[in-house]
Amino acid sequence: MKIIKSLLGMAVAAGLSFTATPGFAVGPAPAPLATPVKLTIGYVKVGHLAPLSLVPEETKKLGVEIELVEFSRYADARTALLAGSLDAAAVAPADLAISLAQGSTNMVGIMGVGGSKKYVIGRKGVKLDSWEDLKGKKVAIGPGSAVWFQFAATVTEKGVPYNSFQAINIQGGGANFNQALQRGEVDAIVCWEPFESIPVLEGYGFFAKNLEYSESKAVGAELGMIAASRKAVETKRDAVERFVWAYIKAQETLSADPARFADSYARLTGVDPRIATEASKLITLGAVISPEQLERQAKAFADLGVIQKDMSGEIRKYWDASFVAKATGR
Repeated sequence: MKIIKSLLGMAVAAGLSFTATPGFAVGPAPAPLATPVKLTIGYVKVGHLAPLSLVPEETKKLGVEIELVEFSRYADARTALLAGSLDAAAVAPADLAISLAQGSTNMVGIMGVGGSKKYVIGRKGVKLDSWEDLKGKKVAIGPGSAVWFQFAATVTEKGVPYNSFQAINIQGGGANFNQALQRGEVDAIVCWEPFESIPVLEGYGFFAKNLEYSESKAVGAELGMIAASRKAVETKRDAVERFVWAYIKAQETLSADPARFADSYARLTGVDPRIATEASKLITLGAVISPEQLERQAKAFADLGVIQKDMSGEIRKYWDASFVAKATGR
């Protein structure tokens, strides 16, 4: 961990930073396909993918049938996409660099999905007023996850030694983090929605507002991205274009209607509508990543040793901005 801490410090010192990319207004609807095409889309039950709940109905009008396939983690969706089981999927921003480092060139990055503020979630009664208060605490993390990297980068930037607290590795879904916090097995969790809001609304946790970790110089506030398989890009391009158009339209629809966003959040994730309402307030839908940002992240992950090779120079070869450009008329 000392090596990781040292390398992470180098990444932060290098001034790696991510800047949000403004959302674009969706253009006119494309013409329906003459012959219907089916797309299989992988996703995880997280609130920032709530637009997916509106997409199948919209694409059906355009001659594209959407089959949504649920996964527990971004990593699982990435594996299925690389294996050719999916046409497209929501994956983590680092998954493009990870797949390239593993020798796979089957993933094509298309667009970002959104960003949000990220707060450490403390157990009720635990003092977390400053980053220094983490010292000596037990903090649940998902090792190697996107949120872990956000958190670790911020801790280093704040000058808090990573080994000054006890990082407790939690495997599996977000419910496991909540259980550990509720049982008192950890003092804080570094997780994702809706599992951040659940402890707060159920009274055994709180947002440590002074421990916000989405604005580190090394990472930023990105929540994920949409990627397609190279085969789908080459053989089902018209269908993928209509999927992207429908997704951007759904983002705009939900961004303009908080109540509908919360309802879509609840329907996609299955969480209590009250939790979805509060959790959705933290999320901004729309592109938060760009090829430049992915390059910076790829470099930082390589410096950390999380990715075996520095693939930052390869990112642009596997990023296709034309789908969003066509959907938005830009």
